[in-house]
Amino acid sequence: MTVYVFDSTLDGLLTAVFDSFFLHQQPEMLLAEGEQLPLFADEPHVVATDGEKAARVWKGLEKHLSAAGLRMIAISWFSEERALNQPLFNFICKVFRQPEMKNIERNASDPDVLAVRNTCRRVLHEQLRMKQFIRFQKAMDGTYLAVVSPDHNVLPLITDHFQDRFNDQPWLIYDAHRHYGYYYDGGTVVRVTFEDEAAVPFDLTNGKLDDDVLSSDDALFQQLWRTYFKAICIRERINPRKQLSDMPRRYWKYMTEKN
Repeated sequence: MTVYVFDSTLDGLLTAVFDSFFLHQQPEMLLAEGEQLPLFADEPHVVATDGEKAARVWKGLEKHLSAAGLRMIAISWFSEERALNQPLFNFICKVFRQPEMKNIERNASDPDVLAVRNTCRRVLHEQLRMKQFIRFQKAMDGTYLAVVSPDHNVLPLITDHFQDRFNDQPWLIYDAHRHYGYYYDGGTVVRVTFEDEAAVPFDLTNGKLDDDVLSSDDALFQQLWRTYFKAICIRERINPRKQLSDMPRRYWKYMTEKN
């Protein structure tokens, strides 16, 4: 059994595709570093990530895939799911091994294509929910903060939306699970991290700003929003199952109306 091991980066996976063709191999298994090797596997080929090789593979994909197919690959990668590695690798290899097949990314009967498509769909659904469920708080300096913890790494996919919608005010959206965020100063969006998260003026477990930095008017608006949320609720028509379907419980800890 031929096994490839890569560093869990997209460039690493694309380099694995390059090596597969260069070495005239079709590995039965692509593993991320740290994953257990199968019992009867040959000595694995350790993929040395190479940006130039990865770029060559991507340029090749641009020649054989539609813009939708390329987007499907890029978005699915934001899932961070290890289960995606093998079908994505197989899918990309099929693009080059079956160049006569047009619109291969639409072939839902292929299990690898279907796996990539479904992963892409889950990521897009998650980024849509982030747009719906993000709740900002206003700090005394005028910056708006939102803390999130999405299942998939969707922050890079939603910053354009918030930059367009709130282009006249500074904001910070921080991913507590992945320990990074994006800050908008009114002109540009930059990626930010904190050396010491314990020192930040907000609680990563519920996203709440510390009282000494929370704007006084925002505290009032939060209370008004909770009151409004309760007031519009028709008790006779409460449907917990439907509510959990539309607004999964994992988002509640960062939502003003649920705290």
